[in-house]
Amino acid sequence: MQVYKERGWSLAEDHINFTIGRQSFTLSQPESAVTAFRQILTNDSRQTATQQGAFLREYLYVYKSVVGGSEDSLPQLPLPCIHSSATRVYFGHERRLAEGEKQAATHVSLDQEYDQDLATMWCHLEEQLVATANRGVVPTTFQPTQCCLNSHTDNLRYPLAVAEEPIIVEVTLSNPLKVPLALSNLSLLWRFTVEGATPSEEKTSEESAGEAITNEESLIDGMTQKDDVVTTEIILEFLIGPEETKMARLRLLPHRTGQLNIVGVVYNLAAASSGETAPSSEGQQALDVMVVRGRQDLKIQGPRLNQTKEDKMLVRHGLDRRLDPIITPPMPLMEVFFLQFPTALLCGEIRKAYVEFCNVSGVALCGLRVASTHPDFFTFGSQTTTPLTPVSPTSAENCSAYKTTATTRQPGSVASEILVAAEDFSQPSSVMEIPIDGSTLQPGESTQLPLWLRGPDQEGVHEINFLFYYESTEKGIKISHRVLRHTVFICASRSLSVQASACRSSVPPHRSLDDKGSGGTLVFVDVENINTSEAGVREFHIIQVSSSSRHWRLHKCINPANDKDCKLTSRERAKLCFRATRCKPHQGTFRRTTSGAVEKYTFADLNLGNERIISSSTPCGDFFFRGCRTAESQRVDGTSSRTSSSSKSQSSVPTEDISSIVKKCNELDLNLIVIWKAYVVEDNKQLILEGQLHVALQTIGKEASSLTPKEEAQEMVLLKFKSEVPTPVALPSAELSQLIKTNLHYPETYTHPFVLESLCVVPVTLTLSNCSSALVDVLIDLRSKSISPESLEVHSSFTWVGQTQYKLQLKPQEVLCLTLRACFLQAGVYNLNTPRVFAKPAEQGAICETSQQAASPALIIISSA
Repeated sequence: MQVYKERGWSLAEDHINFTIGRQSFTLSQPESAVTAFRQILTNDSRQTATQQGAFLREYLYVYKSVVGGSEDSLPQLPLPCIHSSATRVYFGHERRLAEGEKQAATHVSLDQEYDQDLATMWCHLEEQLVATANRGVVPTTFQPTQCCLNSHTDNLRYPLAVAEEPIIVEVTLSNPLKVPLALSNLSLLWRFTVEGATPSEEKTSEESAGEAITNEESLIDGMTQKDDVVTTEIILEFLIGPEETKMARLRLLPHRTGQLNIVGVVYNLAAASSGETAPSSEGQQALDVMVVRGRQDLKIQGPRLNQTKEDKMLVRHGLDRRLDPIITPPMPLMEVFFLQFPTALLCGEIRKAYVEFCNVSGVALCGLRVASTHPDFFTFGSQTTTPLTPVSPTSAENCSAYKTTATTRQPGSVASEILVAAEDFSQPSSVMEIPIDGSTLQPGESTQLPLWLRGPDQEGVHEINFLFYYESTEKGIKISHRVLRHTVFICASRSLSVQASACRSSVPPHRSLDDKGSGGTLVFVDVENINTSEAGVREFHIIQVSSSSRHWRLHKCINPANDKDCKLTSRERAKLCFRATRCKPHQGTFRRTTSGAVEKYTFADLNLGNERIISSSTPCGDFFFRGCRTAESQRVDGTSSRTSSSSKSQSSVPTEDISSIVKKCNELDLNLIVIWKAYVVEDNKQLILEGQLHVALQTIGKEASSLTPKEEAQEMVLLKFKSEVPTPVALPSAELSQLIKTNLHYPETYTHPFVLESLCVVPVTLTLSNCSSALVDVLIDLRSKSISPESLEVHSSFTWVGQTQYKLQLKPQEVLCLTLRACFLQAGVYNLNTPRVFAKPAEQGAICETSQQAASPALIIISSA
């Protein structure tokens, strides 16, 4: 051996070790024999399978003779090789995958691979849930829940397990030999320290508080005892093939609270029969003789320390406590099942599913919440919603998820409106309380709730994660809460594309002052069917357009004028036009004594068919608030900060505040909800799908879309060239021209007998509208005449008579009518748009005045009688 050792002569080494082992056994030196045979089995052997089988049988025979007389402790076995660092520990029941038509929550299992990015995402969701449960603050003692521990998780702290819930330990075993190994009666070896135990007649002194209890003694004979402390599961047979690596999942069920230490594994080792025929009775007896019982300890090193200088110079490892759980009192355990949950949706499609919550433990649970990476994908419905209304027959037949009422659309009819307090839908951005009756699930109780889903606005496959949160009704225990994970994949297909814009329109002279102040905005909605017919969609019907805002509302539908909804086949486009008005002042907010001002939203519904969907109820209103409220709240916060800054000393307001005033007068804050139905043919049956798309109109004159820019259909766009007309100088901003809107009302033709009377005086009404929310000073000058190219084409020999200059002050949103008189000397065509109008915020200097004159001509025809 001294000559051949460590020189690469492995076959010679094996022969020498085999000879030493046999001779040592003959000389009654069994320890030396075991050491020699161990070298043959654990080194990388180049022997044939037959020879390795002979070595293994010889080793087992010698080993059994050595340890046969020792019954005090279990000896250490060399085979199979155990990769301790790969050990994984799972806490809790393994979830039921399905139950009939129910789809179980995916949660965490030992079959899933660890992903650091996903672990970070789940931790972030859990932090949001914990913060919501603790009034917006994450406790300093918060630690993310880890159901499965492995070499990648943080194992520095003692994991928390629950009494009466299993602990599953996955041990990685590998067979380095070319012959199979037969393991039997495989189980875990543990040590347990009972918490708070006191000696009694029923308990031995070993079970008293602070003293460790172990199952080693009971496992020597392969018997299971100590069931009142920890029940140990035994795997009767476990076969490992030649050169195979295999995982064994071993279970423990703790019944008492205390400290559990998982020490190692205990098993019987034998050489498996490689022949296809069953062994004879004599051969079976020989195999039974060649079975030894022993153990291997699980020794796991923690991560290498690299913080201090000594750590870097020396090889030091931290702690790894994944095998040392603390057993806590029983906790509630919830299972979640989903019914009629789809895997594919159209973009914006609304689908109704159901979710079932089951408490499978002996402890009541409460505080049920859910957080998601896609909070706008689902809703459980709002607690306070609109009163129940009669459901239309067609809605009942088609199992519509919307709340509808039968109605007949009349030409010129105005929108149906309803006020909704924002707090009725006030859920945090990604956390939602689950409305179960009584807010508590008793042991063994289950409840089923409707769950409305909305297809993502962007096409493609979406991974959507849910994290359910619940607490025990018993307080003061070590585990403050529990979570349950669920992941779904939704394939979203294209449906409709909606583009919308708004502009101010001229105020008709026959309308009242109230109408003039609020009716000067037109909303244009362009809807296109961009579905590729892959989902079997025949056509889309636009059945309703609704709005939701605190300041604006859709008032009337201008186009289409008939009572039929818009039908769109593939690539067809519909153009809709609506008149928008401001909400009445008293509909803006109301004040409560406890929480101050509470915002109110006005929902306005304009149905294009014979049934009206109540957009302020579940699920339509929920998806509006969950989908649009985040961006809206950010904009509102910015607006309020600008408003507060503009209320400083009014003697000298900075220039940027002037821009904010101008910007605010163009803010629209109008959210559109386009509700559609799609007719789909599937399995020779026609199905009716329904959905909604959202468009947030924030600025007058700026187009908004329901799709992200990269999703919009590629269309041919006309090239736009810069105008050669020089841009007028702005003092200080050209946007100030949008503070005041002017409109001239006059007869298009006027007949006057110039032969009898040489002067023709025509009354003209000048309407001034303050579009901003600020006090505005207005100067009207009638003395100068326009020199625009349009006015040069017509006669300009007329003059304004009477007062030629006016200084006015308009209140926010005020509309004022001023009567002027135009004097003509002869018949002809004249441009009346010559008054120059200047405006500025009330507290600004003269430099802020900017001309308000409109560019389009106002032509009047004067004829002689």
